[in-house]
Amino acid sequence: MDKAREEVLRLYGNRLRLRVCGICQLDGKLLMVRHRGINATDTFWCPPGGGPQFGETAPQALVREFAEETGLAVEIGDLLFVNEFMAPPLHAMELFFRVNVVGGKLLQGGDPEMAADRQIITDVRLMSFEEIKAYPENEVHQLFRQCRSLEDVFRLRGYLEQ
Repeated sequence: MDKAREEVLRLYGNRLRLRVCGICQLDGKLLMVRHRGINATDTFWCPPGGGPQFGETAPQALVREFAEETGLAVEIGDLLFVNEFMAPPLHAMELFFRVNVVGGKLLQGGDPEMAADRQIITDVRLMSFEEIKAYPENEVHQLFRQCRSLEDVFRLRGYLEQ
């Protein structure tokens, strides 16, 4: 098992985690972050996000996570949907919000919870819906299984069934 996977399981394995995530569209593309250590292929694309800290609201946490992971300053819009991510030993309740960029510069950030040699973010980029769907289902967030178009992503509501 590689160091990134060990770190992910040490920090998040075998416990329920709350995550806040942002759906951000720029120039007809979605902002996506590639992580390693989440699955066996070492490639997992998902919208930016992470866990709130104690005393931090969900929108505050998402603003911080976007800055850490992408270098972008954002404003948080409506809560779109809730997803339950289950890929044992990982389990997370994810709150997905609409996000708008208000500043900053797109870059590949990092995760301050991870040691320098165990960083799990390997890429940050804008991707077309077609690019996202070209990946095998286990290499992109499960929300995309319920969508046939970019517009469908913004129509998702309520609790997403697995």
